[in-house]
Amino acid sequence: MDAEALKALQAPIKAQYRDEPARALVTLRAQSNGADGVACKLSTAQGMVEAGLHPATGGSGNQACSGDMLLEALVACAGVTLQAVATAFGVTLQKSWVRAEGDLDFRGTLGVAKDAPVGFRDIRLSFEIAGDASAETLAILLMIGCVERNPGPLPAVPEVLHSCALGVPIASLLTLHVLLT
Repeated sequence: MDAEALKALQAPIKAQYRDEPARALVTLRAQSNGADGVACKLSTAQGMVEAGLHPATGGSGNQACSGDMLLEALVACAGVTLQAVATAFGVTLQKSWVRAEGDLDFRGTLGVAKDAPVGFRDIRLSFEIAGDASAETLAILLMIGCVERNPGPLPAVPEVLHSCALGVPIASLLTLHVLLT
């Protein structure tokens, strides 16, 4: 897809969102169902995936790890955004690598140490690109989604990371069904 095709594709969508802002709010969904053992199954666009314990917590390594899946989702979001921005700028990227790394201290997950956090301690997202544009233009492509939303000491972060870096409220709805035997 080139820049003109992308603009033509998105022009009516952008116009609709300007005229009807409520239509731009889309709810994405994911759902899992418990599976045998310590695992769950979830439906993805590519089919069913079974997620289970990471080997560092006793898992076999034969199932997807939710931490890996989170990093993969960040990489996918950043990669698609980078490609869309490059396309809009009319830049062809010969290399467009996005990498995510995250550090976990599994002592927190396993409840071994109260001072160890549960979940990711740090997440790093890195980009390596090459394309048919100047170094300045390529740098702009990488920074186009980097905005500093909060005044103060927070560094600019890629748009796709705002949910993680600046926090998005997560609401929980718990529904219990008691099975009588």
